[in-house]
Amino acid sequence: QVQVVESGGGLVQPGGSLTLSCAASGSAFIDAMGWYRQTPRKRRELVAFITDSGRTFYAASVKGRFTISRDNAKNTVYLQMNILKPEDTAVYYCNGVLEGLDVPPWDYWGQGTQVTVSS
Repeated sequence: QVQVVESGGGLVQPGGSLTLSCAASGSAFIDAMGWYRQTPRKRRELVAFITDSGRTFYAASVKGRFTISRDNAKNTVYLQMNILKPEDTAVYYCNGVLEGLDVPPWDYWGQGTQVTVSS
């Protein structure tokens, strides 16, 4: 069964930091795991992913500010977000990633966690 549970979102001032966590069921914790985000005005986009070997990818809009990591023993993925900007405001989702397509390999999404960057 595929299941992910995201946590760690909240309200933060511009320039602040947050760390998101994602606990994935065994079958959902695949080689490439990523964080996506979505706002009411934009389609869901891939923000970052990390492979089992530790190779990472970041969208240009977050590169240098966000860091993705994973703990394979705990089936958990993290997203450390620094120097947050108002445009980072979105619902953040954790999911598997099909490299090259930047979408999950299945039609399933968790509930996500809301990140709001505002003064």
